[in-house]
Amino acid sequence: MKAGVVYAREDIRYEDRETPKAKKGQVLIKVKYTGICGSDIPRVNGDACHFFPNILGHEFSGTVAELGEGVTSLRVGDRVAGVPLVPCMHCEDCQKGHYSLCKKYRFIGSSEFGSFAEYVVVPEKNVVVFVDNISFEQGAFFEPATVALHGLRSVSYQSGKTVAVLGTGTIGMFVLQWAKIFGAKKVVVFDIEKERLDLGKRLGATEGINTLNPDFMEEAQKQAGTSGFDYVFETAGNTATMKMAFELAGNKAQLGFIGTPTKELCFSVKEWENLNRKELKLTGSWMSYSSPFPGVEWDYTSVYMGLGELKVDDALIFRKIHLSQIADAFKLYQKPGAVKGKILIDSEC
Repeated sequence: MKAGVVYAREDIRYEDRETPKAKKGQVLIKVKYTGICGSDIPRVNGDACHFFPNILGHEFSGTVAELGEGVTSLRVGDRVAGVPLVPCMHCEDCQKGHYSLCKKYRFIGSSEFGSFAEYVVVPEKNVVVFVDNISFEQGAFFEPATVALHGLRSVSYQSGKTVAVLGTGTIGMFVLQWAKIFGAKKVVVFDIEKERLDLGKRLGATEGINTLNPDFMEEAQKQAGTSGFDYVFETAGNTATMKMAFELAGNKAQLGFIGTPTKELCFSVKEWENLNRKELKLTGSWMSYSSPFPGVEWDYTSVYMGLGELKVDDALIFRKIHLSQIADAFKLYQKPGAVKGKILIDSEC
């Protein structure tokens, strides 16, 4: 098969590799599309890759090509999305259903060969079947959609409340949609780019507020009411938005931090005091799994995307690039701000 193989920093090559075989309890998937995740970028353009040579890619869709011994829940030809986490299933966290917190987990597209290839092998339980009206492009968005839902479920979410979503990347766009699906009274998205805010409104946001406007906090207060928002979800991992979350939150609000920071972060005493004075509840969110594995996040994504309520707007896809040009795809990320949305790698020969 052909694959995009990482050999060193900024060295990813399109080359021939041996096609893997489905062993006992495994499934061979013929890959259609794989999204480039933000975590893939430092593994190629930085020093975050675990070993060399390696095949990355974990946001993928495809069809079942081969069943290993003992696999009974799937059929050859099934349209599927891949679940990248392979937890140990034996540790205390796994026994509690906290699979994302497993200390011995493996991860397809990181510690195991992934889907920047024509074929990838995964365990049977790491396959989610989807219906025919879900495209393979949409199927490649299952993983980020589940991350967003896991973040929503990390707080004690209730319908009829006001929600602020900070950041309108892929995760933020899915958080706002899940919040609406589960009955938010109002969802307001915050970003610095008008096009992304407009997309947010097209996907169901009540309002989009540009934080570059000097009076944006006044606009936010009009939307949230005197106290502030009931729920605030930070999805950008940016210093400014992580601090902004405390300011936008209302009394007794719940905050979910989904974004991954890349820089050291310091709060002033006044900024942090919001946590105490407002009696906020703050939680982090990591990956996208619950019990029974892989979890309701994956079940709901399949159901609501199939119903058309969870949307993958064309504007979420920045570009489709063939696997043979994968090196060029990662070069685009070397130019700050050049990539506006998700790049999908097309593995079809």
